[in-house]
Amino acid sequence: MKQLFCSLIVCSAALANLGLAQETARDTRCYELRTYNAADGRLDDLHKSFRDYTIKLFEKHGITNVGYWVPQDNRDNVLIYMISFPSREARPGLWKAFLADSAFKTAWAASTANGKLVEQVKSVFLSATDFSPPVKPVAANTPRLFELRTYTTNPDKLDDLLARFRDHTCGLFEKHGLPQFGYWTPMDEKNGSKNTLIYLLAHEDEASRKAGFDAFRKDPDWQSARQASEANGKLLVEQGVTAVLLMPTDYSPTK
Repeated sequence: MKQLFCSLIVCSAALANLGLAQETARDTRCYELRTYNAADGRLDDLHKSFRDYTIKLFEKHGITNVGYWVPQDNRDNVLIYMISFPSREARPGLWKAFLADSAFKTAWAASTANGKLVEQVKSVFLSATDFSPPVKPVAANTPRLFELRTYTTNPDKLDDLLARFRDHTCGLFEKHGLPQFGYWTPMDEKNGSKNTLIYLLAHEDEASRKAGFDAFRKDPDWQSARQASEANGKLLVEQGVTAVLLMPTDYSPTK
């Protein structure tokens, strides 16, 4: 009986450790952040193409739709979206299968019969940081105000910036009501793998965003953390932070 009891304890501990390992397992998916500049007068048609068939065909071919957004001030007819793949290695095959799908070819031909939909496409492959919350499509009861923030560091300062977020910033964001959706670094050097952090916040609205950042910036813990992290030099280049406010599209799985 004693042996059985000890065995049960060992099994329970093993299961608990397995569960903990699964919960803390690093997100190894390949994310892709794509930015489309629609042709003049074609943004609504571009949205229609995603709404009617593209997002469904992505899912069919094992590509996860994370979120679709437009800038709050969309002067340049921009669509920004994020998808993910099981890995970087899996991406070429899944994308090729999507493009080769007869349903996509037929629908795309119809969508572009009166001219091209897109003038320019920018693509950045991303890896989730070890401190990112689990990235998954989530729709709120009312559409949120998303904020895409990009930080560019001075040479050899990216690890210090990541440590500051890991050890201080993320906790202080939570403390001051700044909801965090995900954190990533680019995979390729040409897109900033050595000096760039990209992340998304999901605010309730502009008022909550302002209140959260005002309180965060005034927090003595943040001021101390920032000062300590920059004891050996500034982490960011001049004007090294860009922020774009985004609204989710009606077909985005994340709202």
